[in-house]
Amino acid sequence: MKAWKKTLLGSILLCASLAVCGGAAAQTVAAPPAGTASATPDNAVLLTVFLKHDQSRPLGELNAQLKRQGFYQAFPPQGMEVVSWYVAMGIGQVVTLRLPATRVREVNRVLEDTAWGVYQTEFFLSYDYKTVGLAEHEKAK
Repeated sequence: MKAWKKTLLGSILLCASLAVCGGAAAQTVAAPPAGTASATPDNAVLLTVFLKHDQSRPLGELNAQLKRQGFYQAFPPQGMEVVSWYVAMGIGQVVTLRLPATRVREVNRVLEDTAWGVYQTEFFLSYDYKTVGLAEHEKAK
């Protein structure tokens, strides 16, 4: 099996185990304190967060609730790189963060504490494949 396929398979298995095991533990264990770890090439993941807004309520009301809950003070957590932050009409906001894998739970917890009631959230964990993909493309020419 090629090295990039092994890396992809390992990452998929890691994400699956985090999804299965992490969800159960998050309900019974207190959140760790805010992390200080920085993303490096060997530990960085990309986390895309869909913040689907509640379309049954006016924007002013939603923004007031975000302010009361401290959303913009807490999100994104300090030390995480914001790769992109878009408004997708009809959906809400789509935010991609680069962070150490060990801090994924911190993002989830911040959103539970500050965004719920305004947004429904969806998370998509991935990793940067650009270098590998472009190298494979060049090799295939």
